[in-house]
Amino acid sequence: MTDQSPPPTTPSGPGEPGPSDPTSPVSGAAPGGSPASGADPGPPGYGPGPARPLGPTPQGWGQAGPPDPTAQGGWGPPAGPPPGWDPAQGGWGPPAGPPPGWDPAQSGWGPAGAPPQGWVFPPTGGYPPGAGPYGGQPWYPGAPVGWYPPGHGLDPNDALVTPPGAGVGGWFERCAGALRRGWRQLVPIMLLTQVLPAAVLSVVSLGLDPSPGWEAQAEMDPAAGLPDNFAATLVTLVAVLVGGSLLIGLVQAVGWAAGSWVITQQATGRPASVDAALRYGLRRALGLWGWTLLVSVLIGIGFCFCVLPSIYLAFALSMAGPVYLFERQNPIGRSFGMFHARLGLLLGRVALVGGAVIVGTVVPGVLESVGTTGVGTDPFASPGTAVLVVAVIGVTAVLALPAHLAQLIGLLITYAEQRAHEAPVNGAALAAELG
Repeated sequence: MTDQSPPPTTPSGPGEPGPSDPTSPVSGAAPGGSPASGADPGPPGYGPGPARPLGPTPQGWGQAGPPDPTAQGGWGPPAGPPPGWDPAQGGWGPPAGPPPGWDPAQSGWGPAGAPPQGWVFPPTGGYPPGAGPYGGQPWYPGAPVGWYPPGHGLDPNDALVTPPGAGVGGWFERCAGALRRGWRQLVPIMLLTQVLPAAVLSVVSLGLDPSPGWEAQAEMDPAAGLPDNFAATLVTLVAVLVGGSLLIGLVQAVGWAAGSWVITQQATGRPASVDAALRYGLRRALGLWGWTLLVSVLIGIGFCFCVLPSIYLAFALSMAGPVYLFERQNPIGRSFGMFHARLGLLLGRVALVGGAVIVGTVVPGVLESVGTTGVGTDPFASPGTAVLVVAVIGVTAVLALPAHLAQLIGLLITYAEQRAHEAPVNGAALAAELG
C-alpha cells in the first residue's frame, strides 16, 4: 500500500464505452486496434484471439503473428511416450511391479486373515467406523447367523436343547434321542419309582375299599341306614390314600430327579448309571417333592372353583419341576413367566405331553377296572382271586410305563427349549446347572 491516491478516471462521454463495456478495447491494447502482446490474432473478420498466459511462453504454444499452417494451434506434441508405453508391442507394457499391498504368495491383498485397517465387527455404519451423519448403527447382539461358538451358545446339533426355529420336528427328534440313549437306565428307574409304588397303592386301596360291602348290604336291606362303622372305615380309607399318595409322591420325586440327571448326562456324552442316578435323585427329592405338593394344591384349588382354572394352572405350572432342578429358585414364578412369554409354543408342547400321558394312563386304568370286576366284595378272601387281582394291577401298571417316560422326557426337553429362547444355552451348561 502507498499514500498516493489512485489516478483519476476520465468519465466516459455519451456514446463512449466505459470500463465495463465489452466493446471497449482490452486493457493494454496497442493504439490503432492492434492486439497487445500476449494476445493471438484470429482469422480475418474475427476479434483478437485468446489471451496467452502471462509469463514464459509454454512449449508448443503458437507465437503471436500471422497463423502458421504448419504450426500446431495449441500445445505441442508430448516430449515422449507415456509411462508404460511399449512402442515395440504397440500398447502398454507390463507394469513395473505389483501394486502396493499385493502379496503374490497369497494372490490377494495383504496378509491372510487380516481385515482392512479400521474394520470392526459388528459394523457401525460409517467410515471411519462410527463416523458419518448417523453415527453407529444398531447391530443385533449375538453371533452371526449360522455360526455357533464352541463351548457356549446355540448348537443345532445339541442332543438336549432344541434351538429356536427347529419347530416341533426338532423337539420330537430330541425326545426320541433321549429315549434311545437312556431307555436302559430310565426303564428300571421308572419301574422302581413310578410303576411299583402306583401298583402297591392300587392293591392296598382295593383291599381297603369298603364300597362293595356297602353296596351288598344296601341291596339286602334297602331301608337300612348307614353301615356300621361307616365313619371309622371312611376315615381309615382316606388316611391310607392320602398318606400313601404323599409317600408315593416322595418316591416319584426321586425318580423324576434321577431320570432328569440321566437324560442330561447322556446328552453331553457322559456316562450315567442307575445307582448314580438314584443317589442324585435321593439328594434332590425332598425339595422337588415339596414344590410338587404345592403345585398339586394349587391345581386342586383351581379344580374346586371350576375345571378351566385347574387346566390353566396345570399348563402354567408344568415347568416348575425342571425349574427347581436346574435353577433351584422360584419354580412357580419362573414357570408362569415361561408360559406367558411363549404361550403358543409351551401350550403346544405341554398339550402333546398331556395327551400322551392321558392316553397312557386311561387305557391301563380301564383295563384294570375290567380285570378286577367280579372278584367279589373281598378280593383277597381266597388265594386265587388275590393272585388274579395282583396280576391284573401289576400288568396294567407296567402298561402305564410309556406315560411316565413321555412325561419325564417331554417336559425336560420342553424346558431346555424354553431356556434356549431366553438366552444361548446348550446341554453342557444345563448339565453343570443340574449338578
